Amino acid sequence: MACQQLRHHSFSSASRLQPQPSGVTIDESFLIENKSTQKRKLLQKRRTLELPAASLSHCQAPVLRGAGKLLTQGAPPAGPRHRFHPGTKAAAHQREKIRALEPLKAKLVTVNEDCNERILAMRAEEKHEISLLKKEKMNLLKLIDKKNEEKISLQSEVAKLRKNLAEEYLHYLSERDARKILIADLNELRYQREDMSLAQSPGIWGEDPVKLTLALKMTRQDLTRTQMELNTMKANFGDVVPRRDFEMQEKTNKDLQEQLDTLRASYEEVRKEHEILMQLHMSTLKERDQFFSELQEIQRTSTPRPDWTKCEDVVAGGPERWQMLAEGKNSDQLVDVLLEEIGSGLLREKEFFPGLGYEEAIPAFLRFEGLVENKKPSKKDVVDLLKDAWKERLAEEQKETFPDFFFNFLERRFGPSDAMAWAYTIFENIKIFHSNEVMSQFYAVLMGKRSENVYVTQKETVAQLLKEMTNADSQNEGLLTMEQFNTVLKSTFPLKTEEQIQELMEAGGWHPSSSNADLLNYHSLFMEDEEGQSEPFVQKLWEQYMDEKDEYLQQLKQELGTELYEEVTLPKLRGALMTIDPSLDKQTVNTYMSQAFQLPESELPEDGDEKEEGVVEILQTALERLQVIDIRRVGPREPEPAN
Repeated sequence: MACQQLRHHSFSSASRLQPQPSGVTIDESFLIENKSTQKRKLLQKRRTLELPAASLSHCQAPVLRGAGKLLTQGAPPAGPRHRFHPGTKAAAHQREKIRALEPLKAKLVTVNEDCNERILAMRAEEKHEISLLKKEKMNLLKLIDKKNEEKISLQSEVAKLRKNLAEEYLHYLSERDARKILIADLNELRYQREDMSLAQSPGIWGEDPVKLTLALKMTRQDLTRTQMELNTMKANFGDVVPRRDFEMQEKTNKDLQEQLDTLRASYEEVRKEHEILMQLHMSTLKERDQFFSELQEIQRTSTPRPDWTKCEDVVAGGPERWQMLAEGKNSDQLVDVLLEEIGSGLLREKEFFPGLGYEEAIPAFLRFEGLVENKKPSKKDVVDLLKDAWKERLAEEQKETFPDFFFNFLERRFGPSDAMAWAYTIFENIKIFHSNEVMSQFYAVLMGKRSENVYVTQKETVAQLLKEMTNADSQNEGLLTMEQFNTVLKSTFPLKTEEQIQELMEAGGWHPSSSNADLLNYHSLFMEDEEGQSEPFVQKLWEQYMDEKDEYLQQLKQELGTELYEEVTLPKLRGALMTIDPSLDKQTVNTYMSQAFQLPESELPEDGDEKEEGVVEILQTALERLQVIDIRRVGPREPEPAN
């Protein structure tokens, strides 16, 4: 106990004898209170440790002494005359007492070991707390040194500023005194010159020189007072203009303001007319380009016109299948059909695909060395597999990249051993069949040419349109009149023109001879064949969506007034978007900007930030990136005025 108190006293003394950094004001009462609290805690722990040990030592001593007495009590004295007789009653009684005390001795030994272990644990905990206190002390010392350094630097800076202030003050004092002396010298010289001039010609004035001198003195005083008043007036009214000038300028300003308001009104009218003319010009340009492309296509395909009946004997399935494939298609589409038939035939003949390797340019799901088996699925099997993949993708909660999802989907469906073979097989099939909607859209999303949000949004649009038609069908017969069909289309697509609504109605089965009372089976508009091909109505919706996206981006380019190879800044692109589509909300604009400049939305500079001008991109690159995502008009070009 004394040793522990001595060690604690030495530690406390050592901590008190540590040199304290000078120059920093420390709350000494707080430090003393912390030290006293720490001392009380250590003393309490030591007392807790010492009490069991003391009680154990006090218990052991009487027991051992009692045991010794029991061993010697009643025994005869040693010597030749006194011999011990073990058969006596006293010896037996003593042995019984010894045996009765043996468990107590074992229990004392056990208690002693437990107390020793507790003492060791308490000492270890005490050492740990001491080390923590030492670390805290060192941190406080470092903080004190840092504060001392800051104080010294601030004191030196204050001393330097005081020195500079004193020097400037002395300089200003010397300048003021020198100026006063110079003014006094100048006045004295002027007075002397005037006095000399008066003294040289006293007869001219015909007055007494003393009287003239007195008059001159009074005149000088009046002059000084007048000059002071003049300086005061200049100081007070130096910036004041005459009322006449003010009223004249105010009238001129009012006339100019009226002219400006008139010009602004004229400008707004001209601007609106210009926008209307630009829209007409854009529609005219679009029609011209369309007619020109159709003319070129006609000129290219009409002379000489190929005899497509020759393909009947080449295509598998004979004339009947070729007529089914060629129905309603122009020459360009027939070429695509023919290429798909040739490609599918070559694909069926292949037994293996060569692996493309492990280069970075190769998609992750195609990185493989060696030969890969061709699974040779049918076109319907591929379409069903892609539909299942889309269903699982839409139900997925934590989105991964689409290529990784595609390969993981194949692993879950066919196992890790066949996943690569199916990946190559599916990829080669969707690369060939461009005319199939499901395959072409899946291929575009898989290769990053189109965002998967485009597919999801299109499906949601079709589902919403079907829901609106179902709600309009009050009899729940699956039939709508042409008038109801037209009303649903206009309410679902308020931004579409009359021409676009007319195209959708024609795709749905309307023709000029139809009446508003004619019935339409609207469920048939959303059906698909076994290869995933939609009806003409859904295809027309997709075509109009793509045309609207192209027109939207073309309007954006014209609003920017920048060539494709020139750079565009983030604020300029954002302003152009808000001009052509004022109904855009901030979140949508940030999404478009993030895609155009390939920056996370969290890293985009805020509107008005100086960093905005530093975010630039080539216009063509930005437009190509926007073409990938689902970008569309949210509202009209100019918001309608509120009634």
